[in-house]
Amino acid sequence: MCLLVVLHRVVPGAPLVVAANRDEWLARPTEALATLRERSPRLLGGRDLLAGGTWLAVGEHGLVAALTNRPAQAGRDASRRSRGELPLVAACATDAEAGASALASSVRGEDYNPCWLLVGDGLSLHYAEIDAGAPAPVPLPPGLHVLENRPLGAGSPKAAFVRLRAQAALDQALASADPAGQLMPALGALLGSHDVPPNADPGRLREAQAACVHAGPYGTRSGMIVIVPDAGPPRLRFADGPPCTALWRDAGFGSA
Repeated sequence: MCLLVVLHRVVPGAPLVVAANRDEWLARPTEALATLRERSPRLLGGRDLLAGGTWLAVGEHGLVAALTNRPAQAGRDASRRSRGELPLVAACATDAEAGASALASSVRGEDYNPCWLLVGDGLSLHYAEIDAGAPAPVPLPPGLHVLENRPLGAGSPKAAFVRLRAQAALDQALASADPAGQLMPALGALLGSHDVPPNADPGRLREAQAACVHAGPYGTRSGMIVIVPDAGPPRLRFADGPPCTALWRDAGFGSA
């Protein structure tokens, strides 16, 4: 997963909204939406058919856990455990606070290639860095948070540009009678955008600085939007392919 947009406790009726793109090698086998766990809590999300994990897991009670990878100059260390295990560790918890605690108590960062995670529900949102040692998740304040392949809050033209677009979509939605419903198509359009920041980082591939990435053998494989309401199960919308062209389909715990 290479782009996460999280709106926490700012949308009336939907205390958690997550919009995400997964960027990966196009040849890597994947499933855009699958049942990741049948028993309670039931989990839905994408499945990596090569390593067996996920980049984003959604629990039936409204807990969402997702990661972005930290690029390494030497590439991925294949001897380490799959990072795709980590969202499952958090999402199997009773709530986001417990999910963050599970990461801190049961994960050894050196067992995995480095990454960053966001774990949230309608009550709290937590950010964790997976590197050496035990993770130390920190709670985040309500608001709009954008995470890409850099630490949260680090200087990133891509994250700042996406944040401006997401804030504009949020402002427009808040002026409507159905903010959460208005956000669904607006966030879908954001995830499918090929616009590059006007101050694009010259040290990064230009195509990779758009929300929807097309860079030869690498690019955006799927998109997902999750709405966690005040009551009831989460609503999901997913694109099995680049969000710029793939059909967006609705899913949920009663239909997947």
